[in-house]
Amino acid sequence: MAAYSAKARATGATIAFVDEVGFSFLLAPARTWAPKGHTPILRRTSQRRAISTVVALTTTGKVFKRHVRGAVRGDDVVRALRHFRRHISGPLIVVWDRLSAHRAACVQQFIAGDEELWVEWLPPYAPDLNPEEFCHGNVKQQLRNTTPTTVQELLTLVDRGFARLRQRRDLLQSCFHHAGLRDVALLT
Repeated sequence: MAAYSAKARATGATIAFVDEVGFSFLLAPARTWAPKGHTPILRRTSQRRAISTVVALTTTGKVFKRHVRGAVRGDDVVRALRHFRRHISGPLIVVWDRLSAHRAACVQQFIAGDEELWVEWLPPYAPDLNPEEFCHGNVKQQLRNTTPTTVQELLTLVDRGFARLRQRRDLLQSCFHHAGLRDVALLT
């Protein structure tokens, strides 16, 4: 983080941790309470992955997202980066993992065409270093005992989850702390 911070200070850049998450109708149910002898039953209507979401968490405490159908591909990453650039002006440092979609030719071409966009790579197999992992983990946890019947209902629940996170700066701060980034202090 020290290298990212130094570069951000020198250029006035915003740092955004980016990751992708899939949401489906197959989330494992969470433990819950029920009267003795009345086991709760969740009826799920689909057995498929419905959507993926590309999420950016900035060190200023902002959360941006872009939904895609199915798995994330290179062109989806480019659309997400365009979306993030509309909302994050000025220099931007994107910190992400080594997903093949991030290394796609169309993504590299997009990055090369934006002089104020830099990419920093996380080490391989290190999801615990990306604070955004904990953000979407929190949203997934909140969805565990829901039973959406359509993709639109699932999208609505996901959007509500990220909207709730945007209002909880303490949760966002804890995502940075859990990733070992205690020097990130979100503005209140």
